[in-house]
Amino acid sequence: MRSQKRDAAHRAFLRGYQTGYDMKSKSLCPYQAESNLGQEWLRGWREGRQDQWQGFNAQACQQKVSAM
Repeated sequence: MRSQKRDAAHRAFLRGYQTGYDMKSKSLCPYQAESNLGQEWLRGWREGRQDQWQGFNAQACQQKVSAM
C-alpha cells in the first residue's frame, strides 16, 4: 500500500521553520509571498526564528516539529 503524501502546506511550514531556525533570510522563500504556501512558509520562518531567539536547542525543535 502506498503511503499518503504529506500536505504541501505542512511541508512549506517545515521548510520555512528550518530556514528561520538556521537564521537565514526570509528572502529565501521559494514560493510567491501572496500564495497560501508562501504564507505557510513565512509562518514557519517566523516561528523558527522565534524559537532560535528563545534559545531552543535542535533536539527541542525536532520534537516540536514532529508533534505538528
